[in-house]
Amino acid sequence: MEFEFAHRKLERLYVDRNFSAKMSPGLVKAFREAMDTIRDALDERDFYALKSLHFERLSARRSHLHSMRLNDQYRLIVSLVEQEGRRKRVSIIAIEDYH
Repeated sequence: MEFEFAHRKLERLYVDRNFSAKMSPGLVKAFREAMDTIRDALDERDFYALKSLHFERLSARRSHLHSMRLNDQYRLIVSLVEQEGRRKRVSIIAIEDYH
C-alpha cells in the first residue's frame, strides 16, 4: 500500500536510520517493521490476516482511525484513505502509549 505521514517526525523516524525521536531502540524497530508490512500490503485485509498486528478500528470519536500493535505498550495509529481508481492509502497518524 501507499502511505503518507501526518507528521514530519514520523517520516524522519522511518527514513533516517540514525533518528530515534527519543524512543527506545525496540520501539523504533517495531515501528519500522510495521511500516514495511504496510508498504508490502495489498489492502487492509492483509493487516487483519496478520493476527500479531491486532489491527482494529478505534471507537467513539476516533472511529475513523485504526490501530496496530507495535509492542505490549505502544500502538501505531493510522487512517485508511480511499483513492479513486487507485489502491487505498494509509496515513500514519501517531505512535501512542496505550498504558
